[in-house]
Amino acid sequence: MTPPRQPDQLLADIADYVVNYQIDSDEAYRTARYCLMDSLGCALLALKYPACTKLLGSIVPGTTHDPVLNGARVPGTDYQLDPVQAAFTLGAMIRWLDYNDTWLAAEWGHPSDNLGGILTLADYLTRQHALDGSGKTFTVRDILTAAIKAHEIQGVIALDNAFNRVGLDHVILVRIATTAVATHMLGGTRDQVINAVSNAFLDGGALRTYRHAPNTGSRKSWAAGDATSRGVRHALIALTGEMGYDTALSAPGWGFHDVIMKGNPITLAQPFGSYVMENVLFKISFPAEFHAQTAAEAAVTLHPQVKDRLDEIERIVIHTQESAVRIIDKQGPLNNPADRDHCIQYMVAIPLIHGRLTADDYEDTAAADPRVDQLRTKMQVTEDPAYTRDYLDPDKRSIGNAIQVFFTDGTSTDKVAVEYPIGHRRRRDEGEPLLVEKFSANLATRYDAKQCERIEKAFIDPEQLDTMPVDAFVSLFL
Repeated sequence: MTPPRQPDQLLADIADYVVNYQIDSDEAYRTARYCLMDSLGCALLALKYPACTKLLGSIVPGTTHDPVLNGARVPGTDYQLDPVQAAFTLGAMIRWLDYNDTWLAAEWGHPSDNLGGILTLADYLTRQHALDGSGKTFTVRDILTAAIKAHEIQGVIALDNAFNRVGLDHVILVRIATTAVATHMLGGTRDQVINAVSNAFLDGGALRTYRHAPNTGSRKSWAAGDATSRGVRHALIALTGEMGYDTALSAPGWGFHDVIMKGNPITLAQPFGSYVMENVLFKISFPAEFHAQTAAEAAVTLHPQVKDRLDEIERIVIHTQESAVRIIDKQGPLNNPADRDHCIQYMVAIPLIHGRLTADDYEDTAAADPRVDQLRTKMQVTEDPAYTRDYLDPDKRSIGNAIQVFFTDGTSTDKVAVEYPIGHRRRRDEGEPLLVEKFSANLATRYDAKQCERIEKAFIDPEQLDTMPVDAFVSLFL
């Protein structure tokens, strides 16, 4: 008789949650609808940028427009791809401009990155099942459920476990979360989810050096697409009956904890539920690394007071959280847009000068303005311990920044502080209408007025949206 499995507890917890947990939070589903809407809008906006579009579609030259029969379709494009490459394509689009949702904790990340795998796999499966009658028709409600669970896996693991402290990028959590929910979407059992997730951990993790000087580069914009596509691949492999590794995390000497985490086990601060989706942060005003969102908002507020006195500025003091000091306090040359959108000084300089911060403001033309680097050299970035405490407080999760500008004549502006960005849960009522405006603007970059109207109408009635088959939903965006 085969003894019962005794997998690592985290593997079991993830599998039990994905297979058995019932989401009953209306707030989570409401937020997930905005997440789906916003993520697709970000993906469409990214199609304006050749640096993104050159990576999309089939990976094999010469077959870019050869459709996979009933393949996964990618919104905003005419691609029909196998679900692994479709997940990469949509995942890269969603993440490209650093404009989709964010989660901040001991580890940070962008849980909607998982939609690259979730949405394209659901479209593929629904179309295949319609062809052969072999399975379910996925609805938008199924997508929202999968998104809530992927958010929760990624975000709850991030609460206590700082992969960045051992040099790994946060996209490891995208791979883990997508693997789990994708395996379940494919009809996988609890054991198959364990097998798939164990293999996802065996991959180790991507080094986050592509987010830091001197190597900051565009990989940070497609790394999440890579991670969510890898999750779909692991799920498909598990469904073939491929084995898993019950002590992938805890095996002495060779497991993830010893090799990657320097002997420290991954811990869960709380059970899986729907906490992360309910508390997720939206980037509404600025396509910027989230630790600087409130700094950019403060800088926009100061713009009228400083725009005509830029040459008179003696110094600019930025008070921020420890995480921002560690990852986006940058001196010296910034070589590309990926460098600039992870520099708090740059993300303050642009709105001080122009009163705005857009995706185009990271391009070379905007960066060539000599006033930008002149202001950067006058900036002092300092940690405010209160901002660090509130950033880590689970009941607050603030992302505070404050800016004060001092002039050569001895005068200064007020110290402008913003603790909660407009995309925070505490500002949902204020933020949701602006999310809709952001979505409408992003749609208009890709579609004519009639198609924009059809898409926007689909999001007006939540009950009707939830029951819409995924293939019909994706068709709206083609």
